[in-house]
Amino acid sequence: MNAHSRRWDPRCRKQQDATFWEEIIDEHGLEIGNDDDRPTYHWARYGEQSESTIDLTLATRPITRWTTLGGSHVTGSDHEVIEWEFTVNKQHEADHGQVIGWNMATMSKEDEEAAEKLWRELQRERAHLGEECTGDDVEREAEWCQEPLSKVLVAKAKKIRICARSKRWWNGEIKERRSAMGTEKRWGRRSEAAGRAKAELQKSIRQSKSRMWNDYVQRLKGGEVWRAVKFTNPRAGATVEALTDRVGKQANTIAEKEEMLRGESFPLNDGDQYYELPFAGQTHERITEQSVERALFSQSVKNTPDPEKLSF
Repeated sequence: MNAHSRRWDPRCRKQQDATFWEEIIDEHGLEIGNDDDRPTYHWARYGEQSESTIDLTLATRPITRWTTLGGSHVTGSDHEVIEWEFTVNKQHEADHGQVIGWNMATMSKEDEEAAEKLWRELQRERAHLGEECTGDDVEREAEWCQEPLSKVLVAKAKKIRICARSKRWWNGEIKERRSAMGTEKRWGRRSEAAGRAKAELQKSIRQSKSRMWNDYVQRLKGGEVWRAVKFTNPRAGATVEALTDRVGKQANTIAEKEEMLRGESFPLNDGDQYYELPFAGQTHERITEQSVERALFSQSVKNTPDPEKLSF
């Protein structure tokens, strides 16, 4: 690949054409298996000789053995013959290949009704938690919910495989421009064309993200606009004048301003100030199917799947 970096070659004096490969290694979490004491390339010209490492061994699993071969394996090339091994955990590979998610946004009303019916059938014979339930009982119930919930989604929701390109803003235009930028970097072209390719890729990503955000905000109705606040962050270094409330108190920091605006927009009343806690052992009665549904469907579906293969 003719790229030089101290990340894989301690003899490197000047980094050259390595940015693309370093990004690939970091993006995919690849392990570099090369031995620092064993160069892979030898050259001699104009009476000078030197060696370096420009033939990389990259893997997504730990490399258990790596070496260069000589003797009967000599090929006449100025590049070394590399032999390497890695171990495979078959169970881990099987689980890794089955990492999927479910696209619930495409479920029709009929699918949702069928999923709800299937869920009720699965939990019909399950004993409900009572007032005397313990923390261990709640934990066991939560563990039990994971398996039937996965069965319901497998049966009624469309499967999607989670990968590095699973972002909602990823599209064909971005794919083409990323490929064009990669071509420029692989050939080591330090020209205006390479810079333009990178700029066009970044521009396409920004435009795609902006379109998706605008479409999302426009679809919100009424109180749903407050859901968008969860996906926004205060801009660092934003200059905003101090706020003063009706009693003359000033707020200078972002946290103080948020608290002041929240208090002015949603003032407390007597019912909020004097709240009587329920008796011990009855908290679970306040949990309804509607509250559980709101909690589930308000989660982002763009997260990486957890051990239960749920992407939210």
